Amino acid sequence: MATDPRSPTATAVGLQGSRCSGDGCAVTVYPADDACPRCGGPADPAVLHGTGTLWTWTVQRYAPKSPPYQPPPGGFEPFALGYVELAEGVRVAAVLEVDDLDDIRIGMPLTVTAGNGGVPRARPTTPGEEGT
Repeated sequence: MATDPRSPTATAVGLQGSRCSGDGCAVTVYPADDACPRCGGPADPAVLHGTGTLWTWTVQRYAPKSPPYQPPPGGFEPFALGYVELAEGVRVAAVLEVDDLDDIRIGMPLTVTAGNGGVPRARPTTPGEEGT
């Protein structure tokens, strides 16, 4: 059975993906799954590197409709969402944790973690984290 990416241990050990163990397929996915989405064969758990580059992004500038959305105590603040392409070729959707939304650029190096509740979070990669 694949590791649930929302589990408390997922943040401590990195992004929990899976890799097809079928002959010649070798597809890697996130979040983890017990079966390969390409060939349907079995998949083994795999810890993903967590570093990559921003593939594309957008900014959510308007609060979702309520209900069911409940604004935080300080009110809604715009935030960025993007796809980060990891070294394994997997694209992970993540909330982008940046100081200034105007600094976001396609191709920027990011580090992705599972975040609270399993929602991936990405922040700019520091020079010491590259390649980890």
